[in-house]
Amino acid sequence: MPGRHFLQIPGPTNVPDRILRAMDRPVPDHRGPGLPALVGEVLSGLKQVFQTTRGEIVLYPGSGTAAWEASLVNTVSPGERVLAFNIGHFSHLYADCARRLGVAVDEVDLPWGDGVPPHLVRERLAGDTAHAYRAVLVVHNETSTGVASDLRAIREAMRSAGHPALLLVDVVSALGSLDFRFDEWEVDVALTGTQKGLMLPPGMAILCAGPRAIEAGARSTAPRYYFDWRPVLEETRRGYFPYTPATLMLYGLREAVRMLLEEGLPTVFARHRRLAEAVRRGVTASGLSILCRDPALVSHSLTAVVVPAGADAEAVVRAAAQRLNLALGTGLGRLKGKAFRIGHLGSLNELEVIATMAGVEMACAASGIRVPLGAGVAACQRFLMESHVAAAQTAAR
Repeated sequence: MPGRHFLQIPGPTNVPDRILRAMDRPVPDHRGPGLPALVGEVLSGLKQVFQTTRGEIVLYPGSGTAAWEASLVNTVSPGERVLAFNIGHFSHLYADCARRLGVAVDEVDLPWGDGVPPHLVRERLAGDTAHAYRAVLVVHNETSTGVASDLRAIREAMRSAGHPALLLVDVVSALGSLDFRFDEWEVDVALTGTQKGLMLPPGMAILCAGPRAIEAGARSTAPRYYFDWRPVLEETRRGYFPYTPATLMLYGLREAVRMLLEEGLPTVFARHRRLAEAVRRGVTASGLSILCRDPALVSHSLTAVVVPAGADAEAVVRAAAQRLNLALGTGLGRLKGKAFRIGHLGSLNELEVIATMAGVEMACAASGIRVPLGAGVAACQRFLMESHVAAAQTAAR
């Protein structure tokens, strides 16, 4: 099909040409003298993106799923207990990953469309007077539901309970899109992949590990070899790796970090907030419903849209792909057929959001859902223009 393919799933996201050009080079010697400077800039830049001075960056060729496993085997031993909250497809899978590694998981099942309630975190930890929980597992931005839990409030709840559990956080669809503060929120491990807010192809797992987590890693009895982060931390301090790294991805990652820091993290977060709000205005104006029930917890990297009763969300996704060359996210797990997802993260601008909203309306109409064509697009445009006017007035003061 001629024209641009609109990749508007919640990841992988569109890779900017600047990053592709950075990766388009001969494969370097991963033991050569040029690698330490590259690795050093990547690690220091990622620390800024995680907003940390105390955390250490750990890199593996892999995916976010690999990062899940690395976060667990380095901090929790088999037979130890963790607390997890099932608020969506990926939070459930993170808990299941721990379970398959021999960890005892207390998984609290909550309605999909809600965030992790801080009061429940405090209640469960306060009741654990023996401090059996070694860690609390949280997905910051649940990619299946478009809900961003309040990590600051969760950490405050843990502090209020006086519990020493580690805080392990999946930031796969949050980092580089939503404000995430590793140090300020006292996160112990944060994990992500390269294919979302970092604007890279899939292929690298990234973790940020704090001092308490690294100390726990020295005590963990979990079997580990490839995912043992101790040799990775030791080698990367010298600019190398204990395995063959994804060298071309490192060049792309360096460029991605440069782009985020050049734009400025506050500006990156503001852009995502603005584009997300435009999408939400468009969805609502089209007569569709947003899955996230609490407006304070709406994700700025994706929107999960609930179709009317009797409609098939999978038909919307198929119509978008077949008729418009537009890729939308399908409903996952218990949301299959009931919701579809619009990704609005990474390298994205206003015109792309407006075009995506037009495609959503057309795909809905093509699949039999009655929507007022143009209403969502107009709502997007109005909000974006209003935000431009407001910004200009603020700058003129």
